[in-house]
Amino acid sequence: MDKSTSSDIDISTLGTWVFSTKLQRAFQGFLFLLILASCVSTLRPSSINLRTFIGCAVREFTFLAKKPGCKAMRITTDACWGRCETWEKPILDPPYIEAHHRVCNYNETQLITVKLPNCAPNVSPFYTYPKAIRCDCSVCLTTSTECETI
Repeated sequence: MDKSTSSDIDISTLGTWVFSTKLQRAFQGFLFLLILASCVSTLRPSSINLRTFIGCAVREFTFLAKKPGCKAMRITTDACWGRCETWEKPILDPPYIEAHHRVCNYNETQLITVKLPNCAPNVSPFYTYPKAIRCDCSVCLTTSTECETI
């Protein structure tokens, strides 16, 4: 498996603004998938009881990297996982509710680029995904987390 950091790619050759917008949306979508799928990922050996753990932690996660025109590849990386304290209570003044909602957010990531196998001649074999470095319970950040239901 050929791994490198995003700094190995010359940004000036990546193309137009349209491509970078699509890449940004793909990155955000992937982060959402990491959060959703983390409940079925492989755990690192730990003394933490995940059924009672309250907080946000970096956790090992395996997913299938797919790209049209290339063969899929299984990748193991680090993702954010956890349960954060949240509460609501009624109050007499508008908006009639006081809310404290915190979610497990990516606070620091590293972009990793791998080369997918057996790609069609006109398809770039490079696939970039985020690796979690630091995660914390905080207000939902739309830049890295799907916040629509909060």
